[in-house]
Amino acid sequence: MADKVADTAMGPMVVVAGEQRLPVERRLCTDELAASMLPPPARWLVGPGPVRRLLKAGTERHSPGVWNGIACRKRYLDELVTAALDDGAEALVLLGAGLDTRGVRLAAPRGVPDFELDKLSNLAVKRRRIRLPDTVFAVPVDFAVDDLGAVLAAAGWQSGSRTVFVWEGVTQYLTEAAVRSTLAALAGVAPGCTLGFTFVQRDFLDGTDLYGAPKMRQRFVTRDAIWKFGLAPAAVPELLAEYGWQQTEQVGAAEYRTRYLTPAGRDEPVNDVERCVRAVKL
Repeated sequence: MADKVADTAMGPMVVVAGEQRLPVERRLCTDELAASMLPPPARWLVGPGPVRRLLKAGTERHSPGVWNGIACRKRYLDELVTAALDDGAEALVLLGAGLDTRGVRLAAPRGVPDFELDKLSNLAVKRRRIRLPDTVFAVPVDFAVDDLGAVLAAAGWQSGSRTVFVWEGVTQYLTEAAVRSTLAALAGVAPGCTLGFTFVQRDFLDGTDLYGAPKMRQRFVTRDAIWKFGLAPAAVPELLAEYGWQQTEQVGAAEYRTRYLTPAGRDEPVNDVERCVRAVKL
């Protein structure tokens, strides 16, 4: 039986790989390894020329602004990780690593250990498509049932280390109980640790606001029913505070446009269904 959640890991990498075909000054994100994470047919789709443009146009018809939203969230979280490493972070933990390459690109060159947690199937795909440096540790986990603290400790992560955690494109696939258990596992980490995560807006899940993307809601919420958890933006600081974290920034479509699209000379839609948060452990 197909794992519809695990199958969503390739979509963001298609977007990122497609961005690499643009001149540097026009890109929303940069990842020279992105195409290597795709199977050969998908690499052809994001190649130069009209095929890639047709792929992006098709994505936009289905989910307006989602292509740019994904590219911008990748950029934002890359910048968050880079800033944390520059500030002395001693480890990177990717909570639901998918096929993302930031651990290999950003942490490994500095010799900083990177713990990549995800379903075994996604980790196996990554191993087949890219050589993982010795400082990158693939750690199988099921966020719904596993003890995250025990899983990380068994993988060699030091609980007292100053760590940057990235939880990208994951929370919407979890139940509220699983989201809270993950935050509870992070409640005891060292002060000064950084957390970057994404969430889907609650009013999109309940159908109050479709954000111009009814087909996307039909797929993820109604048909496949794999998006389960959402938050109102104003509720995020209170949730984090329950577990000893303080929100320091929350960004979405407006911030992405100002920081990334406008400087790149791109007057294109960017969807606000999903938002990014930066938090620090108190």
